[in-house]
Amino acid sequence: MENSKYKAFLVSAELGSFTKASKQLNYTPSGVSQLINTLETELGFPLLIRNRKGVELTTNGIKILPIIRQILKQEDYLKQVSSEIKGLNTGSVTIAAYSSISSHWLPPVIKKFKEKYPNIELHIMEGIRQEVNTWLDNNKADVAFLSYKEPMLYDWFPLAKDSMLAILPLSHPLSILDAYPIKECQNEQFIMPALGKDDDVISLLNKHNLSPNIVFSTLENFATLTLIEQGLGMSIMNELITKRWECNVKKMPLSPPEYITLGLAVHSYKKSPPAVKKFINIASEMLSK
Repeated sequence: MENSKYKAFLVSAELGSFTKASKQLNYTPSGVSQLINTLETELGFPLLIRNRKGVELTTNGIKILPIIRQILKQEDYLKQVSSEIKGLNTGSVTIAAYSSISSHWLPPVIKKFKEKYPNIELHIMEGIRQEVNTWLDNNKADVAFLSYKEPMLYDWFPLAKDSMLAILPLSHPLSILDAYPIKECQNEQFIMPALGKDDDVISLLNKHNLSPNIVFSTLENFATLTLIEQGLGMSIMNELITKRWECNVKKMPLSPPEYITLGLAVHSYKKSPPAVKKFINIASEMLSK
């Protein structure tokens, strides 16, 4: 097919190897290389740098990759519309989400969706906000669950407000209060989730002109909770993240109260393939309740 060279380029770029791409696409490595050579000849410039370790994108390849991904998505869109016309429900939906959302919100949504549309594939990608945004931007993901931030450049479906909490060691002197005064963060040993890049927490601190002493940065929120449990600092995180983690810590609302709005984003609901629209409809219906 005409798109075989596009698939060969996309998979090779994502896996970083002709050999790995050939196994996924059921081609030989030389066949994958030949397809990409053909594409590079047609475009008039190289897309991949070949080396002993595998392949990596050239500067022009980085620019072309999202376009190729979109071309393949449009072909899938055509197949989905055709199957819908014929009374079939097929296709795939790639979902990008925070790990807290994929753990707490998505399982019942996925269960209901698969019961209704068993032939539609679902793929989940978990990451911090910057990763989720990037996956949606470059068309790796069809829909994204994340917190609302201005400017919102996508079609946005608000689902729920989630309170921001202070997480303290049980021995913390302020743990006896009904709410944690957020201004006290300035005097704390602060543990920052998401490798020090938690947009929701950073935005909240900036809003209150606070710059606490960050003593640790973690990737996983559970790691943050266990550090707090040992009395090594405190943190702020949204309530959904803290659920189901069994740690001996104090979870407190903030004073003044703060929250984030969690929702679903998509480039364009109107232009989305049928499978994506079906997923958005079910997710919105279930989660907005």
